Parts: sequence; structure tokens; C-alpha cells
Amino acid sequence: MKKNLPVLLICLWFLSAFIPGIPAQTADEKALITQVIRSLGQEPPGMTPKIFAPGIVSTGMHTRDIAFSPDGREIYFCVILGQYKLSSIVGCRLENDRWSAPRVVPGLDRPGIHYIEPHISPDGRRFFFASNLPAPGKEFNERDEDIWVMERAGNGWGEPRNLGAPVNTSGAEFFPTTTRDGTLYFTGPDGKGEAIYRSRQVNGRYQAPEKMPPQINIGTARYNAWFSPDGRLAIIPAWGLPGGLGGCDYHAVFREDDGSWSEPVNLGPAINTAASDEHSACLSPDGRYLFFMSARLPERAAMPDRLSYEYIAGLHGHAPNGNPAIWWVDARVIDSLRPQK
Repeated sequence: MKKNLPVLLICLWFLSAFIPGIPAQTADEKALITQVIRSLGQEPPGMTPKIFAPGIVSTGMHTRDIAFSPDGREIYFCVILGQYKLSSIVGCRLENDRWSAPRVVPGLDRPGIHYIEPHISPDGRRFFFASNLPAPGKEFNERDEDIWVMERAGNGWGEPRNLGAPVNTSGAEFFPTTTRDGTLYFTGPDGKGEAIYRSRQVNGRYQAPEKMPPQINIGTARYNAWFSPDGRLAIIPAWGLPGGLGGCDYHAVFREDDGSWSEPVNLGPAINTAASDEHSACLSPDGRYLFFMSARLPERAAMPDRLSYEYIAGLHGHAPNGNPAIWWVDARVIDSLRPQK
């Protein structure tokens, strides 16, 4: 069992904060955690992104989507093989001060079914995901993804339940994210493309979805928008905006006190590349780190002068190697882009 995952997660929950509203730590707490991280060769990221949990989460496989339980004791991510012919959500759990090995989430294990985009509600009671698992009474349709949910059951999760109407339709709905007031945000069909919607909860029932304003439905295509638990920040992957870096870029949009949304801000070349496989992001529950999916090769300076078979084969089981992987960076990269009044 790898032993560096606990340290990576400890630094998520306890390192000093830079985002307003996150409590600061004492100097002794900072020094202790820094000492532990450095003793194992781990450093939390600064303003330059790093691969997250290499060999555990980012293994060289096509890896995307990451979610944490609010208490930091569970971590979930999605692994893909064969152009989504095999895909599932796997998780690790802190048990008796040790992290379990990654395992497929029980109930999300049928070959040939897409299980992607895990999200845990801010209160930790509900596990949302997207899947083309056919709802009861429906035939399988590979392109008909719905939003599903599981309720907390002890240390695990109950049976998957299709959210049904009015959220799910005969089209594809995916990338669920929720806020503390119970509002569900997701991507759904909009004519020939996709749009970002929200569905408010009233007496525990989801209401008819509302299409979000143009500050959220940006560019020529957009999807997989993540919203912070307080609903004041959206991270939106989108194509076709001025200043784009050639692929699907991550953008930040901020909600103002009057309820309006700012214009989108590109997260810049440290986060965005010319790759198209950049379309899944979130913040850690404490708001201190941005996690995002990105497909990158090693930096040119890290490569040998001449390629060899041994070098290429060695990349197969390590990230980055051109497959999507999970990266993380200090969330100040976002806060520094917040429009100044």
C-alpha cells in the first residue's frame, strides 16, 4: 500500500488558508505539517500545478473527476479504459488511521456502463454521479446519461437512484454539483448543444430546471460547470472565448452580492493548455486547493535528448504521460482573478 496519500490529504484540510473565510492555523501546526510533508518528499502545490497523488490517484490511466467527503476521510475519482467502454468511480477511505487501497464503489460496477463525475453534497449525505445506466423501465442508450444519487448509509452508500423528472430527460444530463441550500447544477441538452442549468429544491423536491445566464453559458460550447458550496464561484470549462489557449479552457465566474455574475475569466496558461481534455475541476472542501483534469506530457526539459522504447514504455504507468490526470494547485490562482470593485 502506498503511504503518501494520507499526507496529501492532510495538507488539504489543515494547511494555512489564503481564501477569505478559512481559519488560519498556528505557527506550530503549520511547522508540524510541513515537516511531515517534507519528510516524505511531498510538498503542497504553490501557484504552479502538480500531479495529485502520483501512483495512487494519477497512475498513468485515463483519470478524471475527483470528489472529497466534507470531513476529508473519503476520496473518489473516475478511471477510464477503451474510450469509455470501461469506466467506473473508485474510492479510498481512511480506516483505523490507514488509507484503504482504491476500489470500485459498490453498485457502480457493471461493465459497459458509464459511471463518471462523482460529487458529494456539502453536508456529506448524498453521492451524485452521472451514468448511462438505464432507469427502471427504460432500454439502454449509450448516449442517454442521467444524474443518479445515493444516500449515505453508515460508512457507505445506499442503492443508486435515478433522479427522474424534471431533472432527467430523454437527452443527456451530466456533471452534477450541489450547494448548501440544496440547489443542483448540471449540464443538460439545449438544442444541438449543451447548457448549464440549475434546479432548486422546494420541500425536498427538485423544481423545473432553469437555464443559467449567459455569463455562465459561455463560449461556443460549455459543460461540466462546478459551483462552490456557497454558490458564489463557478468554474466552467468552455470553448471559443477570446484569449483561449486552443482547447477547452477553464474559466472562473464570480457571483456578486446582488446575485449577478461577473464576466468569465480565463484561468491562464498555468492551468489551461491547448489540450481538449480539460473539462473537470473542483475545489477541496476547505477551498484552499483547485483540482482539475488535464492531459499533459512531461515538460520538454524533463525528457531525454532522444526517445527510446524504454523511456516511452516507462511513461505508460506514470503520470503525466499524455493521458488525462488529476492536478492540483493553490486556489489563490482563482482568487487573484476576482474582479476588483
